[in-house]
Amino acid sequence: MKLNESRAILGVWLIVGVMASQLSARELPDFTKLVEDYAPAVVNISTTAKQTDTTKDKRIYRDIPGLPEDSPFHDFFRHFFDNDQYEFFEDRPSTSLGSGFIIESDGYIISNNHVIDDAQEIIVRLTDRREFIAELVGADKRSDIALLKVDATDLPTVKLGTSSNLKVGEWVLAIGSPFGFEHSVTAGIVSAKGRSLPNDNYVPFIQTDVAINPGNSGGPLFNLDGEVIGVNSQIYSRTGGFMGLSFAIPVDVMENVVDQLKANGKVSRGWLGVLIQDVTRDLAKSFSMEKPQGALIAKVLPDSPAAAADFQVGDIIINFDGKHVERSADLPPIVGSTKVGSTVATTVIRQGIEVTFDVTIAELPSEDDIKLATANQGGKSAASKRVGLSVIELDDDTRDKLDIIKGGVLVRRVVKQGPAYDAGIRKGDVIMWINNIKIKGVTHFKKIIRQLSDTSVPVLVHRHGTPLFLPLDIPAK
Repeated sequence: MKLNESRAILGVWLIVGVMASQLSARELPDFTKLVEDYAPAVVNISTTAKQTDTTKDKRIYRDIPGLPEDSPFHDFFRHFFDNDQYEFFEDRPSTSLGSGFIIESDGYIISNNHVIDDAQEIIVRLTDRREFIAELVGADKRSDIALLKVDATDLPTVKLGTSSNLKVGEWVLAIGSPFGFEHSVTAGIVSAKGRSLPNDNYVPFIQTDVAINPGNSGGPLFNLDGEVIGVNSQIYSRTGGFMGLSFAIPVDVMENVVDQLKANGKVSRGWLGVLIQDVTRDLAKSFSMEKPQGALIAKVLPDSPAAAADFQVGDIIINFDGKHVERSADLPPIVGSTKVGSTVATTVIRQGIEVTFDVTIAELPSEDDIKLATANQGGKSAASKRVGLSVIELDDDTRDKLDIIKGGVLVRRVVKQGPAYDAGIRKGDVIMWINNIKIKGVTHFKKIIRQLSDTSVPVLVHRHGTPLFLPLDIPAK
């Protein structure tokens, strides 16, 4: 090949490379106009609160991270202050830093409940250096939304969008005050939708990889059209800083909460009255299901809509009010958003058969009255070598503590490497139900175990008062 031809080929490749680089650059979003238009509507929020003796600062460990949000050590100390033995002393002041955004020009502002929780004074700072003392209109702990009001007019506002059309992979942008650095801008993509987090069952969170840090809480999450589609709320962190897992409250949830706070000063949610768990592959097999799906009912609470509609332990809810329930995490947000007093159709799998019936939804109580206790030992006992455990009768004190009126046996010992141990059954569990059969007592338990063939069956246990289904493989006799 001649030198001139080589140079020509090299030149062509250089041109192609430059064109590819330019094309790639053009495909990246430009957030500058969005920031110019809507950053003035994003505010910095600081609060002051006074802790009294034996009063724990709930705000400190409500969020991840959990200490005052300008502290780089919040995640480290969270492990200590989550322990009940640590308390704050009389008249100890605390501060919180967070973000918010203006939704109406006459002064309505959105933030997180955990940012303003227990605050004596809430200070709102705008980009033009103006400061206002904000009034708390209302707050909802379950959604972590707070609605504030400042005495002002003609304030800059954001544009609200919808989270229903949000797609995984699309670009999003956050504006907030991480570690107190006001009006910082970070961008990323939507990583997942409908995430369920511990203790936040009524919010289908938006997961992103946008860099969110302490102080970003309560700030807006924008799409490329400049619309707010979420409220930044939590991060997952082992270090106290951003690790690629950020969670935002969908704007559709926020708007529903805001409307109720304005109208009633509180938020009402639908309540079914069941404790549920996910259906794993092994549990699906034990229930003779083709694939895992639905929400498995582990307990029906007394005097609840579910009890009135004759829901049963072992039912698997696969459809609620026309909405498919793929996982147990899908059910609480659906029920919570259902209008109180409405009657809806529910489809369950009951002993392998689909059954549909109506249930009238009640209002979610402020606290679920579930008794937790540690099982005591004593009474008539029996051992089962076949499954590798021994059980005893429940005494009256244990029944009262666990709210078990009748039936059930207490697990006294579990043989390691045995079928019961492999299934996850542990000492102190109360076995209530085996293969759709309620256990009446020790004698009945022995009889049921003897009659079972070598198969996988579902077992319902109460562990410290909490119901849990486990798949038990029964060995051949």
